[in-house]
Amino acid sequence: MILNKLKEFLRLEIAGGMLLIIFALLAMIVQNTFLNIHYNALLETPIAVQIGEFKIAKPLLLWINDGLMAVFFFLIGLEVKREILVGELSEPSRIVLPVIAAIGGMVIPAIFFAVTNWGDVVALRGWAIPTATDIAFALGVLSLLGSRAPQALKLFLMTLAIIDDLGAIVVIAIFYTIDLSFLSLQIAAVAIFLLFLLNKTKVLSLAPYLLVGLVLWAAVLKSGVHATLAGVVTALFIPFKKEGNDSQTQLDKLMHNLHPTVAYGILPLFAFANSGVSFQGLSFSSILDPIPLGIIMGLFLGKQLGVFVFSWITIRLGVSKLPNGTNWMQLYGISLLCGIGFTMSLFIGSLAFAQEGLNHAINDKLGILIGSLLSGVFGYIVLHFFCQSKKK
Repeated sequence: MILNKLKEFLRLEIAGGMLLIIFALLAMIVQNTFLNIHYNALLETPIAVQIGEFKIAKPLLLWINDGLMAVFFFLIGLEVKREILVGELSEPSRIVLPVIAAIGGMVIPAIFFAVTNWGDVVALRGWAIPTATDIAFALGVLSLLGSRAPQALKLFLMTLAIIDDLGAIVVIAIFYTIDLSFLSLQIAAVAIFLLFLLNKTKVLSLAPYLLVGLVLWAAVLKSGVHATLAGVVTALFIPFKKEGNDSQTQLDKLMHNLHPTVAYGILPLFAFANSGVSFQGLSFSSILDPIPLGIIMGLFLGKQLGVFVFSWITIRLGVSKLPNGTNWMQLYGISLLCGIGFTMSLFIGSLAFAQEGLNHAINDKLGILIGSLLSGVFGYIVLHFFCQSKKK
């Protein structure tokens, strides 16, 4: 049962990863042709929702980044809760290695970026950009090896990426929160209390949770805290229980229904909306500008060093051991794949430089694309040579 769920998860992530590549390339093509006027006009299309005096008015790009990405983080929250209750995160002995590897994979890239951009207060807002890992892309590259990649290696990557997402959520909450509205925060607190009551009184119908979650999202959006966090908080209260004769828990049912929408719809749309880098006026020297260089070094060098060295120290100290059936070079290959930041890095970049003008936005996207590409290519090469073909 658990193996079937894992296979379904991997299938969705792999196919979603392929779609991400297609839509990211499509955005770059459109941005660098005569269609760029229509592309930018589409993303700037104003959309407003108003109920009485309450109004949310944003361009389409921000509805995607603040609205649809909240659904993505809601799914992450569901996955994290399930893993903590019955999955990889429920067993301390199995979680130690990916937790420490994830910490290394966030700390070292941030240091690389900070050193490269030291002295520039505005640029340093992007320190968290290279700390992210895109699970869909990373699993997509790993899938190219087929059955040669040990199952334990896939589990390690998946667990590490989930922990990495948790770290990203904490970073967004602490470092990318703007001026606070305490009235909106009070409304958000009431909504969270209602979610708690629904869970405590064992309400199994999903509708009340989703309705209150929508109110929570609107309140958090108006509060100055990033709205995607509302998705995570709502997910943590979804009941992990079965209703009637259902074979799945409410949480599993919701994950099953949401996963295709996120993998095939929300993330490709996000990639299309945020990957439109214009190459006009860019040259090789543009890569050497502090922001893209810091991101490239963070994703390509910092990630592999952080994940691999922290894992090596943990294993050598006897705190943990290599995943079953794997070797050091395979672990190094996975460490390289963790440098594929893409959608998560683009998302953090949009928060870091949202108010800082076009040049910073172009620079961070350039660094993310190159750093992610280098990590994916070299990660695949290492794993290709060190994952042996299975004998018949």
